[in-house]
Amino acid sequence: MTILLVTDLKQYTYCPRIVYYAYCLPDLRPTTPNMELGQTAHQAEEGREQRRSLRTYGLTQGERAFDVWLESTNLGLRGKVDMTICVAQPPEAIPVEYKDSTRQSGAHWVMQLTAYGMLLQENSGLPVRRGFFYYIPTRRSQEIAFTAAQQSKLRQTIDEIHAMIALEKMPDPPASRARCLTCEFRRFCNDI
Repeated sequence: MTILLVTDLKQYTYCPRIVYYAYCLPDLRPTTPNMELGQTAHQAEEGREQRRSLRTYGLTQGERAFDVWLESTNLGLRGKVDMTICVAQPPEAIPVEYKDSTRQSGAHWVMQLTAYGMLLQENSGLPVRRGFFYYIPTRRSQEIAFTAAQQSKLRQTIDEIHAMIALEKMPDPPASRARCLTCEFRRFCNDI
């Protein structure tokens, strides 16, 4: 079984064709200026985060770690979360994802954060009940509580991706074609 990346789940939820191209036509991987800007913003934010208190996350204490690689053979998933916070009392681990956006979280970002939460719980042995998005432009955070429904949807999505890869069947485009306007794979989708 192919070990998927957490970002595959995010991309699949946004547009399943992106993951199709990554696994079924792997030599195609265009990049966009927005992708490069996002990577630069993430790197700069890590330096600022090290100097900030945890007040943004409603915490008074906790130990931060940055760019933490997590893997689960049980889920068949791996990925690098931007930051984790481990709290001693009450014991919990919290994943944090930086977003270079002013928009609130979409289903694809929630899928990504849920995956990091499940990986973090398995890897740390601590309960993981919530995670945060940190919006770089506004310097604000948004708390996301993890639910059983989100975790079930995550497992279902992993199964769907494996089936798509095995069959090498191109999925339908996303319902909202507005997503296609800035997509790096737009020129490969001949039906939109």
